[in-house]
Amino acid sequence: MIRVLIADDHTLVRDGVRALLATAEDIEVVGEAADGREAVERARAVHPDVILIDIAMPGLGGLEAVPILKREVPQARVLILTQYDQADYVRRFLKLGVSGYVLKKAAGTELIAAIRAAHRGGLVLDPAIAREAMTDPVTSGVTGGDPYDELTERERQVLKLVAEGRSNKEVATFLEISVKTAMTHREHVMQKLNLHDRTELTRFALRRGIIRDEA
Repeated sequence: MIRVLIADDHTLVRDGVRALLATAEDIEVVGEAADGREAVERARAVHPDVILIDIAMPGLGGLEAVPILKREVPQARVLILTQYDQADYVRRFLKLGVSGYVLKKAAGTELIAAIRAAHRGGLVLDPAIAREAMTDPVTSGVTGGDPYDELTERERQVLKLVAEGRSNKEVATFLEISVKTAMTHREHVMQKLNLHDRTELTRFALRRGIIRDEA
């Protein structure tokens, strides 16, 4: 059996994916998570073979959670399951070492096939965006000079939380660090990205899909 963990902040999506995967005799859903942080905790507990995870979720999203998942449960294959079809997202996740990128609108038997392929060690990309993503120089290993790539794992976490509107104290509590450390990370983020206030930081996060525009 291929043991699968589903991470998505929408209960209906998780329910739908679980129902779909129940039709496959060789796939078993062993856990669910509503955000990236919970996905890491559940993955540590259940040791899945494949992790399905969305990009934009509260707290830790896919971009922030994937590096932790790759480190904490290296045996698990990570598949991005999202509505976002921009090639830039694909490129970023490929650089993080995911095993595939599947669009929710195409999910169905294709998702089951993607899980099986990822479990076998293959790379799964939605054909609608694969060509652009794979031919981009960033994917080929050429440095694009993107300042976001210079952020540390912790700085990326802080960036997302601050962009969501959380205070330094809230960031510190969520990440279990001191307020002073949270402030230091925030300052480093602003310097590296050449941003001057929270508004600019939030706009940056929205443009990059680090947080969702709920408007």
